[in-house]
Amino acid sequence: MSKQTVITISRQYGSGGRLIGQRLAEILSIPFYDNHLISLAAQKAGYNEEILKSADERPASSFLYSSLMGNYALGAQYPGGVSMPLNDHLFLLQSGLIKDAAREGSCVIIGRCANYVLKDHPHLFSVFAHAPIKDRIDRAINEYKLPQEKIRETIEKIDKRRAAYYNYYTDSRWGKQESYHLSINSSLLGVEKTAEVLAHIVSLAD
Repeated sequence: MSKQTVITISRQYGSGGRLIGQRLAEILSIPFYDNHLISLAAQKAGYNEEILKSADERPASSFLYSSLMGNYALGAQYPGGVSMPLNDHLFLLQSGLIKDAAREGSCVIIGRCANYVLKDHPHLFSVFAHAPIKDRIDRAINEYKLPQEKIRETIEKIDKRRAAYYNYYTDSRWGKQESYHLSINSSLLGVEKTAEVLAHIVSLAD
């Protein structure tokens, strides 16, 4: 790849979006960032990693930060001395790490409102991966090893949580085509071919 491209992938649960992103990063020989960002955030802030995992991709209960949250520094407090919710602090930490990764060069970043965090990046390519519910159920059972009991409810719950997180921290809507450069049904070609198609699209922009 001759020109820097930062690819962000949002995804329905069970669509294979993370696997597509991982394979895409391998094809393009560029870094891949997913929940590794939690480890980096924990190291940066001195938090226990397991505590941060409990807040990952979950919105806080109040106070939407604006402009990727320039009004308050990390570790600051709300007006009146109220401490910043852990979810907000994690969002700020991850946003900073996402920006750092984008400054360093081409990469693939999964979830975490990365397309919004990098909305002003000149070489951003944002993707939303979706798939029919039957295919997502099959992947959740066969690849993610989730129990079959109430599997559809579990998938819908995770999607609802992701949507709430994205809608809370951005001025866009999760899953809406206008929020991304490309929305793609991963079941049409499968993980490998979808990654290859995305790699080809990226190459056209070189």
